Amino acid sequence: MTTVKQIERAWTARTYEKLFRELVSARPESGFRLEVETSRSVLAAAMALVRLDELNQSHVPLFTKLVRAIVASQDADGGWGDPVTTALCLRALLCGQGAGEAVERDMTYLANLQKSEGAWPNVPLRRMPADGYVSAFVLYQLGDQQRFRESVHFADALNWFARNDAILDEPTRELWHRASLKCRLYRDVERYDVTGNVAVGAWS
Repeated sequence: MTTVKQIERAWTARTYEKLFRELVSARPESGFRLEVETSRSVLAAAMALVRLDELNQSHVPLFTKLVRAIVASQDADGGWGDPVTTALCLRALLCGQGAGEAVERDMTYLANLQKSEGAWPNVPLRRMPADGYVSAFVLYQLGDQQRFRESVHFADALNWFARNDAILDEPTRELWHRASLKCRLYRDVERYDVTGNVAVGAWS
């Protein structure tokens, strides 16, 4: 699905799951563990915004409709039910130089949910165990956004992956590899200092 008309036609027809699946086809998101059944319209709207932004079509009326749909479904705590959906929605709202209360509440939500060791849990409860796949997903969606980096403990998140690299399963390792590229990490041995922490200047 590559045109504004195709996206708008599917959105108007409310074929949300089909729209989402077509938008993520042949993309890294196609393998992500997203709960499409429980939040189909939100996920479809978020991916549609991302696609419109890639097409430089943030000026079309559909873009505004999709933004309103996402904002209207935001929970009182600033998220969208789980860290994965929340990260995708924040990425979508940041498209087209997005800003506003919904973005700030979402940033705060993810910052508050981040665990002290730097990772995120797979459910919206900070006391739950860190989840590498979810954390890689969050960084894949948002690691190249300066505002996100400033809102969370970004270095702690990178350090978590440095410490846990050896125990990541293959899907998580692959996703983290993609995320690290979006975070613009240097891919050399000088990336970490002698304490195992991310070295100063290792990201930009």
